Amino acid sequence: MRYRLGIRTALRALRAHKVRTGLALLGIVIGVAAVVAMVAIGQGTRAEVLRKVESMGTDLLTVSAAQLRVIAGRQQQAGAVAITLTEEDAQAIAEEVPSVAVVAPAQNQRLQAKFEDQITTTSVVGTTPDYQTVRNVHPIAGEFFDEEQGRSSARVAVLGQTVVLNLFAGADPVGETIRLGRVPFTVIGVLEPKGLDISGKDQDDQIFIPLRTALRRVFNLTYLSAIYVSAREADRMEAAATAITDLLRERHRLRPGAADDFVVQNQAAVLQAQAAVSGTFTLLLGSLGGVSLLVGGVGILAIMLISVRERTREIGIRRALGARRKDILLQFLIETSLLSVIGGVSGVVIGVAAGKVVSLATGWPMLIPWVMALVAVVFSALLGFLFGVYPARKAAALDPIIALRAR
Repeated sequence: MRYRLGIRTALRALRAHKVRTGLALLGIVIGVAAVVAMVAIGQGTRAEVLRKVESMGTDLLTVSAAQLRVIAGRQQQAGAVAITLTEEDAQAIAEEVPSVAVVAPAQNQRLQAKFEDQITTTSVVGTTPDYQTVRNVHPIAGEFFDEEQGRSSARVAVLGQTVVLNLFAGADPVGETIRLGRVPFTVIGVLEPKGLDISGKDQDDQIFIPLRTALRRVFNLTYLSAIYVSAREADRMEAAATAITDLLRERHRLRPGAADDFVVQNQAAVLQAQAAVSGTFTLLLGSLGGVSLLVGGVGILAIMLISVRERTREIGIRRALGARRKDILLQFLIETSLLSVIGGVSGVVIGVAAGKVVSLATGWPMLIPWVMALVAVVFSALLGFLFGVYPARKAAALDPIIALRAR
């Protein structure tokens, strides 16, 4: 009953001084709203980055041709891309590296694709059927080309969603004939949408054709731009990368100390790095919100000290009517705790709304951290309680006779 009466009395006191109550709430509301909004955007961005990385395959190793550099005087300038990666390299990796499960060699170039009077410039990727497994792609219409079509250099193509939209306005393209340069290809499949990768490249703006068809009939090349490798086990990625590096250095006859003419990129390492960066970003944003919340607590301290001074006569009357010191202490602690809880809940609502507005305006993803929101409310209540102890003790320590003489 004492606590229930204390809450009712505290609510009446807060309503009686609306301006003072609003000022006390403002700091807590801003602090909690900042924590919720910033962490929501930070976690949403982190989840989106991780989704994009994982969509490319978490057990993926990418062996790409190195960017050679030409030394002019004392400065290094970008030169041509190495042309030493071959189909034989890909085959050797598949056969001689035990920790490797699947290998998909690839070559890609940007070319014009044409269907009737529609033309688009897109990335044409020559690869093998194993690309589906290594890069985690799946047709949603038709099928991917098979080993037989790859061996026979068949002129078949599988399209990404962006290409379908640009050439066919979203209509079903399976069975239609497109031209890559001057070479006709029959569309046999359409891939499921994947969106942008972590570098911002549209993964749906691609056309896939058999590797031998690409090298011999379209690109007129004999080398690869990349070899995609799937490791047997995620915890053996580093061992697989080291084995691939040693094998390719031997095959390319690179002397000890000479720079690699290829680059091996570990997708798991990229995933960990992105997660670490995003986690640090979220922690930074949450810390800034935490500082705002602390400032709100100081605001409650200041406002409650003013309240004690203004309500000195009220305190004296209550003491004269029989209220004990602990009753006065409890009364002011209930007021500060109510302020903090109301401010915390209001801050969560405003923070979620602000996060959604920012997400809609910027296109950034948002993931509402309900656990963090609950922690923010609890922390604000605890903060209000702690900052309310000093004003409450000061109010309880007032001499009733002196308090009654106050004006």
